[in-house]
Amino acid sequence: MARNTRLLESFREAYGNLDLLPLLGPDELDKFQVDYGVEVLEDLQQLVEDSASGDSKIIFTGHRGCGKSTLLAQFARQCRDRYFVVFFSISDTIEMSDVNHINILFAIAVNLMYEVEKNQVKINEPTKKELDRWFAQKARPETEQLGAEVAAGFNLFQTIKGKLQADASIREEIKHEFKNKVSDLIAKLNEIAAAIELATKKEVIVIIDDLDKIDLGLVSNIYRDNIKALLGCNFRIIFTIQIAAYRNKDIKPIIDTETNGDVVTMPVSKIFDKGANRLQNPVPIAETQELLRLILAKRIPEKLLKADMADKIALYSGGVMRELIRIARECCRICLRSLRRSPRLEELAIDDAVLEEAVERIQDDFASNLSNRDYEILQKVYKENWPDDPNQPEFLKLLNGVHIIEYQRPSWYDLNPMVEELLRKRDLI
Repeated sequence: MARNTRLLESFREAYGNLDLLPLLGPDELDKFQVDYGVEVLEDLQQLVEDSASGDSKIIFTGHRGCGKSTLLAQFARQCRDRYFVVFFSISDTIEMSDVNHINILFAIAVNLMYEVEKNQVKINEPTKKELDRWFAQKARPETEQLGAEVAAGFNLFQTIKGKLQADASIREEIKHEFKNKVSDLIAKLNEIAAAIELATKKEVIVIIDDLDKIDLGLVSNIYRDNIKALLGCNFRIIFTIQIAAYRNKDIKPIIDTETNGDVVTMPVSKIFDKGANRLQNPVPIAETQELLRLILAKRIPEKLLKADMADKIALYSGGVMRELIRIARECCRICLRSLRRSPRLEELAIDDAVLEEAVERIQDDFASNLSNRDYEILQKVYKENWPDDPNQPEFLKLLNGVHIIEYQRPSWYDLNPMVEELLRKRDLI
């Protein structure tokens, strides 16, 4: 095999390892997982296990791309010995633009039954037949097709999930039917959970991922206007919400009150303490730098990185996991292009020039829809590590887009390092 071909394959493998999707499957977790978020896992465990009534509702929040999905997948695995765990992405059951409190509850019901069939849980036969009949009436799977699929070994509720995801008319019917009788839907959910607990001798935990990815405009309807219905089931549920929505002054007090403060925040790993990055020759926090370096080492062979490049990529990430992976992936794209342009090239590694080009490409994405008011907010956060108004919609939009990063304990804000450099290039700071 030619040397260039070997190099091409190495970068191609690294590029594949840098997929922006969360680590959900056991193989991915075993291959790429690093130890982080231990305190967050402990917080989740405490709220789940110490709930006196056994029906705690937990809100899990954090920045987009900070590792929430991966951590929830890990938490689900840890709980399976003691609990009947249902972990699913809302996007696999409901079209994301059509999510509301009713179809979230219906999605929970469908995914509970999907896990029952997948794990061959032997719930009471009359109860199972009644539930199958109930779902068939609501989701209207084509009888002939359904019979063929079930006979071939397909999961009935996998078929129903597919219909819900693809068929807007079914979702609309379900929303219309339960609009004024959500209590009936909650009662059915409680019936399903009780049947599962009776059959498995395990309490139910439902973990719903990707609710933090719904449009900010839908969040108020779900978490402000209908939170009592959403939290009405008598079994444990973990919901997700984006940090920008949770910080909204009209939403946060309602969530805190209705959940009795059972909110867990996934913090961004601080590379610098507050203000330290403004000093001359700032020194990063060694523990964070080592964590980010290890994440990259599991995905990119050392030979594909020039000296200190892992640390430089880490600094540009601001401690946000998705940004770290995104920058490294963009570097690999640039190198793959170079190898195809120059078939005789025998040596290539990610260096300062490659990183600079990658960062410039990502900066273009950040800058694509910034207004003059956005730039004013960014300047203010750079100077004071706090905005004029943390509830201002324009600020929350920048927080949601990771132009601005929130750090914890105590809370303070800073610019994404790539955005900071963008402003510096434009002589705005």
